[in-house]
Amino acid sequence: MRIASALGYAYALAGHVAEAFPLLERVLEEAERAGCLAAQAFCVTWRSEASLVAGHREEVCASAPRALARTPQGRGHEAWALRLLGERAAQCHPLGGEPAEAPYRQALALADALGMRPLQAHGHLSLGTLYATTGQREQARAELSTAIAIYRAMAMTFWLPQAAVVLAHGEERYRPGWCLVRRKAV
Repeated sequence: MRIASALGYAYALAGHVAEAFPLLERVLEEAERAGCLAAQAFCVTWRSEASLVAGHREEVCASAPRALARTPQGRGHEAWALRLLGERAAQCHPLGGEPAEAPYRQALALADALGMRPLQAHGHLSLGTLYATTGQREQARAELSTAIAIYRAMAMTFWLPQAAVVLAHGEERYRPGWCLVRRKAV
């Protein structure tokens, strides 16, 4: 199940949304049939991450609480789900309704404690983006610079352009997948 869900997420990151979602749905159905809560949490989280990339805001808003509810067996899953709750707040309430900073900070603290470097980088990118959109330039620069450093250290080059764009144009509202679409269009 993990490999298939990772493949579905990779499809989404590569822009192959039509292949991603049926695969992620099938894996989630299998995890639910098997009664495996950890796999369900993982699948819901990755499907939601794929929805972020695809720009499906409604899916993220609906599934973020579901991902957190299915994490009784793993703190790592909980960390990813908390980041997703932050994304949900940032995407579903862009004018400030639900605060995104708290779940981002909780996810980052848990990622730090568990040594989850990719999630640490994503957490700093998310916080930096949030700060950039709310006009907190110094905090944005610090968080984005940290994200870029971690991405580089791990050779995670996929997210570097996204972080660089937000760093360079902090006043523009970040939309998941925006840099992917822009890079393809250039």
